[in-house]
Amino acid sequence: MLNISKNKLNDKVDLSGYKAGRKVLGKKHYTYFNRFLKVFTVILIIVLFLPWTQTIQAVGYVTTLTPEQRPQTIQSPIPGRIEKWYVREGDSVAKGDTILFISEVKNEYFDPLLVERTEQQVLAKSNSVLSYAEKVAALTNQIQALQAERILKLEQAENKRIQAELKIKSDSIDFEAAKTNLAIAERQFERTLGLQQEGLKAVTDVEEKRLKLQETQAKLISQQNKLLASRNELINAQIEINRVGAEYTDKISKAQSDRSTAQSNQFDSEATVSKLENDRTNYAIRNGMYYITAPQAGFINKAIIGGVGETFKEGQPLVGIMPSKYDLAVETFVRPIDLPLIHKGEKVRIQFDGWPSIVFSGWPYNSLGTFGGEVVAIERFISANGKYRILIAPDPDEEPWPDALRAGSGANTLALLEDVPIWYELWRQLNGFPPNYYTPDTSSAQTDKKK
Repeated sequence: MLNISKNKLNDKVDLSGYKAGRKVLGKKHYTYFNRFLKVFTVILIIVLFLPWTQTIQAVGYVTTLTPEQRPQTIQSPIPGRIEKWYVREGDSVAKGDTILFISEVKNEYFDPLLVERTEQQVLAKSNSVLSYAEKVAALTNQIQALQAERILKLEQAENKRIQAELKIKSDSIDFEAAKTNLAIAERQFERTLGLQQEGLKAVTDVEEKRLKLQETQAKLISQQNKLLASRNELINAQIEINRVGAEYTDKISKAQSDRSTAQSNQFDSEATVSKLENDRTNYAIRNGMYYITAPQAGFINKAIIGGVGETFKEGQPLVGIMPSKYDLAVETFVRPIDLPLIHKGEKVRIQFDGWPSIVFSGWPYNSLGTFGGEVVAIERFISANGKYRILIAPDPDEEPWPDALRAGSGANTLALLEDVPIWYELWRQLNGFPPNYYTPDTSSAQTDKKK
């Protein structure tokens, strides 16, 4: 029964005559199964040589193509308190529409006439600037008049000095003449006195000559006094010139000092006016910030700070808004090992959440429910999740993306790489190798664009 004997039982006994033997020993079904295995093996071998598109799979979400089209929050540049809402969540707003009205919370801005009062201060200071300007002009005219008067006074004193010099010359001549007359009178007196002693002249003649000599001496002394007085007048004239110069220098310096003080006050007033005008402009602009308006057309997503009477700080988000016009894109993340295989213009297949699809990873173009995309941006620095961010835009040569697609929904992406045999892809997957590194050939595409 163990069939360990060399004598074959089935050669001596025909079991086909038995019903159980016919059921067990029938070989027809083995023939069909063998045929099936052969055909399956041939098909499997053929399939292993079919082309398989290598892909890089990633998970991302739907976003917008440009930053200004993405959801944003609206902040107030000033702190305040909410007074009134003009919209509800879900409302559509146009650019410039009023969303809410706020009021002040700082006491320095409570005055409702703050702008008008600041305008009055600007006007008062402007008049002060004009007054100082007029004072500066008056002092400038005074300085010019003093300078002209100083020139005339100096010329007058110079003329006196010249007159004194001329008078000295004249008195010097008279003094020399007086000395000459004195010498003549002395000789005449001595001659007359000698003749009188000889008896040739009378005593009366001698007395006349003596008297004349004394008169001449008196005239010499008088002329000498005049000469000294003239020299004293020259000294006085020179002193007067110095005095006039010093006097007018002092007056002009004082006027210049007053003018500098007036100019300094004018500049201070002008600086104050400039500051007040700046404050007035800031107050006017601040008044316009009480109404929070929509920066662009869109839809109100959510009121971050609700209610009436709530206060907030400057820069704090108040309400979220989604632009009404936007170009969709997909933001996905790839591993650093796959980053060298991604290039701008790379074709990508996308599966959106909520849209039924049948995906064949190796044959993406035969998949159903996927949409075409094209890589438009690659991040230069790794993200916080340890991957690199890729931005994908709709492929203009493919079917447009669904109209009901919204920003924020999930998306699975397949970046298309080289076509390789299936056996090679299986071998790569079993060994954990990355996809083939390659650089896309863009020369043909550029040639087609030029044509």
